[in-house]
Amino acid sequence: MPKEKPELSDAMRAKMNRKLPEKNPIKGTKFTIAISSAKGGVGKSTFATNLALALKKVGCNVGLLDADIYGPSIPKMLGIDEKPKSDGQKLEPINKYDIQCMSIGFLTDQQTPMIWRGPMVTSAIRTFTQKVNWKDLDFIIVDMPPGTGDTQLTFSQEIKMDGAIIVSTPQEVALLDVKRGIRMFDKLDVKILGLVDNMSYFIGDDNKKYNIFGEGGVKNTAEEFNKEFLGEIPINPEVGKNGDGGKPIVEASPEHEISKIYLRFAKKIKSTYI
Repeated sequence: MPKEKPELSDAMRAKMNRKLPEKNPIKGTKFTIAISSAKGGVGKSTFATNLALALKKVGCNVGLLDADIYGPSIPKMLGIDEKPKSDGQKLEPINKYDIQCMSIGFLTDQQTPMIWRGPMVTSAIRTFTQKVNWKDLDFIIVDMPPGTGDTQLTFSQEIKMDGAIIVSTPQEVALLDVKRGIRMFDKLDVKILGLVDNMSYFIGDDNKKYNIFGEGGVKNTAEEFNKEFLGEIPINPEVGKNGDGGKPIVEASPEHEISKIYLRFAKKIKSTYI
């Protein structure tokens, strides 16, 4: 005869019925917006930085959190080479171009590799979300690392995420990862605000449009998953030049065609939440 199944212990029953921890906003902020790509090398950090600056220019108080522990880009892109102050309890964000910034790159040498296991990454993320003295922010823009790992899980499970924007190039190999990222955010119940087609095309000296990485892939993916397509950002040498120089294009040239695209994104986000 088959053996009877053992009864669940009271401890096990209590564990199974335990409620998931309540998600809380990052203290000092109203809305948390993640910038994700799932794929590296598609201009995610450039997008996050310029979007933060654009939100500032449309009248919002903004913070920028560089959550890419293994490959922080914000120190270079904003020209920050100082360390944040601390009172022994909390870190003070570094203010640059009137936005509050924090990155693991402020705490380590830029050429030092972060050879950390997952729990150490999770600990660093919790420090940035719980022990940084963010002050009166309308939005905090989070530059997520590539992939669908510990950082994304920590944010999605512990922090009240108000939305995510997914950045990609139209190249098929990038879109494979984007589709994984969409499924991840859907599974974690994080609202996807839309998809952005970055480095979408290049206008040559002959004024012809060249689709270097393909055409229409991001828009088609948005339609496939019933997400909003937010628009295209063309390749322009000034974007990389300004980012490498520590003064992103929205700050350096607010009237530039690329800057105007970011300002449109910023106005849309502001009108959605405020």
